[in-house]
Amino acid sequence: MKKAATKTFTGSRIRHQRNRVGMTQSALALQLGISASYLNQIEHDVRPLPLPLLNALCDIFSVGADYFSDTEETRGIQALREILADPVFDMDAVRLDSIQAAMRVAPDLCAQFVRLYRAYLLRQEHTAIPLIGHTPPSGTARHNAPDRVEPYEAVNDWVQAQRNYFDEVDRTAERQFDLMRLDEGSPAEQLARYLLDHHGVRTEIDLGLSQRGLMWRMDRRQRTLFLSRIVPSESSTFWMAQALGQIEHQDVFARTIRRSRLRESEARGLARVYLTNYFAGALLLPYERFRTTARDVRHDLERLQRHFGVSFEQACHRLSTMQRPGNEGIPFYFLKTDIAGNILKSFSANRFTQSRFGGPCPLWNIFRAFSTPQQVQVQLSQTTDGALYLNIARTVGRSSISYLDRPRLTAVVLGCSITDAEHLVYSAGLDLNDPRMIIPIGPGCRACTREHCHHRALPMVGHRVDIDNEGRGIAPYRTAL
Repeated sequence: MKKAATKTFTGSRIRHQRNRVGMTQSALALQLGISASYLNQIEHDVRPLPLPLLNALCDIFSVGADYFSDTEETRGIQALREILADPVFDMDAVRLDSIQAAMRVAPDLCAQFVRLYRAYLLRQEHTAIPLIGHTPPSGTARHNAPDRVEPYEAVNDWVQAQRNYFDEVDRTAERQFDLMRLDEGSPAEQLARYLLDHHGVRTEIDLGLSQRGLMWRMDRRQRTLFLSRIVPSESSTFWMAQALGQIEHQDVFARTIRRSRLRESEARGLARVYLTNYFAGALLLPYERFRTTARDVRHDLERLQRHFGVSFEQACHRLSTMQRPGNEGIPFYFLKTDIAGNILKSFSANRFTQSRFGGPCPLWNIFRAFSTPQQVQVQLSQTTDGALYLNIARTVGRSSISYLDRPRLTAVVLGCSITDAEHLVYSAGLDLNDPRMIIPIGPGCRACTREHCHHRALPMVGHRVDIDNEGRGIAPYRTAL
């Protein structure tokens, strides 16, 4: 399937970068070799940005090409559409082209609006849903209701803004891999030996660790890294890589966090945890080796698992981080959920946007994966913005170790644009041009515009419900025209 030509309008982002470095429009036009009037038209979205000028702007402002793409704009528009579907707003009073114009002209203001709405939802939850069997004292819920974005959400936004790629951390891990020669033997044995020889840290199994809700624990006084016994070997290896990152590279993590907009201590602490995990994945799956191998095996996740000795989830997540400027891999989105539909991880290097204020779509193959544990599910899907994706989903996590054990049931999905599908082994045998193969998925029923979906669980919020009892639609409620 050929990729349709698109026009990129990115005037506000060019203007933002030009103002950031204190450059006049005339000076930038001179560097680009175009007239000031032509640049003025581009900055006011009268004309699209041509590809040759895109490359020149990336060099001038030291940014990647993704900065000028419409990916973040698309994601922001989806979030605003979901928010405006709330009954507190009059959705019919705001046209889609108005939302698009707002995101294009004032993206920072729109981001603050999303932040405000999150705080509003958290306040609603804290004030309206007290703990079962507990009545708080008068005024307590109101006093303790949050007025800020949750640190977890703030860190997720930061990671997404970086497209889940952190260059300094990634390159540090790659140098560490070469230094330790992790490809010349068992990574687990080499990590254990390195921790002992260079830091005097022993690695031991703690039989009671999982009973205390821990997978690993560092005892600095005893200089011992304790690991749980109930997990696969690739998880233990990953935790040793985490511990090494914490011991040797805190300065790298600190510099990366200082460049972020995270100011609250809790958010910065969570960001450090995330970067530690990122380092571990980048150490076990060094960028260039992994990118090249993934291309050679056509992104066959199970072959990547065996080649690098990692888990299915670790291979999926690493593929979603292949965004090094000049050496980008396929831009994937990655998501992990539990069987109840709670989103545990969500990152996207393409324009895919998961619902931010509602549940996922039940037609997504990540939910079908729960009915076929450990088997890969492949799906062609189309989102409500018309984008087509190839999705690969599978359950992950450990199996039960006893009848009374209750391991968490989780699954992951990795997806790319259908224009990249030919580079994946999972496209074998699929007719990418057959519309009957494409499953329509949405952002969640509350914001989905597909009125006649057989799987709709809730009516579209922000629209009147047809209460005519003379007929019955696909869903028990229809949108009134």
